[in-house]
Amino acid sequence: MTLPSTHDVALAAERRTAARLLLAHPLIASDGSHADLFPLIRRHADWLGKRFQQVLGYRLLVDSSYARLFKAGLGAGSGHRLERSTGTPFTPHTYACLALALSVLVTAPEQMLLTHLVADIRAAAADAGIELEETGRAAGKRTLVAALRQLVDWGVLIETEGHVVTLAQESGGEALITIDRELARVVVAGPLSQARDGADLVRRAADPGFGGPRTYVRRMLVETPVVHLDELTDAERDWLRTRQRREAQAFSELLGLEMEIRAEGVALIDPEEELTDLHLPGTGTVAQAALLLAERLVERLRPQAPGHPATGGTLVIGVAAPDGLVDEVLAELIAEYGQRSNWRRGYLEDLPSLREAVLDLLARMRLMARAGRLRAEGEGLPEGYVEEASEGRTVTDVHGARPGGEGWVLLAAAARYATQVTVRPATAAGKDKDVQEELPL
Repeated sequence: MTLPSTHDVALAAERRTAARLLLAHPLIASDGSHADLFPLIRRHADWLGKRFQQVLGYRLLVDSSYARLFKAGLGAGSGHRLERSTGTPFTPHTYACLALALSVLVTAPEQMLLTHLVADIRAAAADAGIELEETGRAAGKRTLVAALRQLVDWGVLIETEGHVVTLAQESGGEALITIDRELARVVVAGPLSQARDGADLVRRAADPGFGGPRTYVRRMLVETPVVHLDELTDAERDWLRTRQRREAQAFSELLGLEMEIRAEGVALIDPEEELTDLHLPGTGTVAQAALLLAERLVERLRPQAPGHPATGGTLVIGVAAPDGLVDEVLAELIAEYGQRSNWRRGYLEDLPSLREAVLDLLARMRLMARAGRLRAEGEGLPEGYVEEASEGRTVTDVHGARPGGEGWVLLAAAARYATQVTVRPATAAGKDKDVQEELPL
């Protein structure tokens, strides 16, 4: 066996670094926050473009001043949401402001005053029948500022003199804005010209095209924290089962990710923790409460004898998490940890708000989910999509692997964040006592 040369190792490392950067930041400007690595993307542009197209069906555009990886969607409820500087997620109204701003910027002059830009956005809103200040004048301004600040972060807008936040000041304010029209044109990745409405745009963006099940499963693995088997069609589960070992090697070489394969599903793990916008364990009240809630729910709701149908067991992907139990456990956590861990006072005094924030984080981490129809049942599939495995192929039966109806479901991946105490026999170093360990499941 011939070992790779030093040059080959360095080349693979460069390409992997560039690929990871594009996956985490699909729009990169040559003079932006990742300017030091932009030459790396240009150097390997051809190779990266071919690999992203072959593996994920993503198109890569590399220009002299920017690189844009056009990712495809995964369907309703699976996007990576945008957030304000406070961590508050964008509302539909904020996304509307962002879309309206882009519609104006693609044909705007190179520079313009902030007040003129806002006037053009309001005119576009009027043409579209959208009310920008539906929650009041001040709130409407803050919403518009959040959208404009996002465009500044992307490099579409450059604050040449002044800042866009002056718009939200009571006395008003002015700023001179420079516009990168090229970046504005490549922000939207979905097929706008083909979509009938917003819902149709989401459906079309999630269509993997000629790649079919292969491309969709790969996108799910890369873009979500964990893929449970009942989130895949028969054809997708069949493809994953027969190729998961080869895929593990491919993702390791391309992106430096490690595949964790369980009976309930598969997850790609990033040892360097760079390719995620979600962190658990994490800092802050919500992250701490979410981790503790997941741990205690696993302790109380863990099924007795889960297994795999191939070995005669019963596959359990999720169990019902009663609303009353969630509130009960959160109340216990507030009493035990709230004061001594300095949790945010607003959450300590408002259990429903804490509950909403914690469940939202756990849902985005794919540790909990709302009950409802799943992809394995045909939910959310594009028209004409192949959902059945080839004739004669046997796939894992996921029917009844998680409860239906309404409410919340605790998913199998949550057990990864729970602990159990085991007792080891005494060792020579401590013969007179047992040793206890906490081990992740």
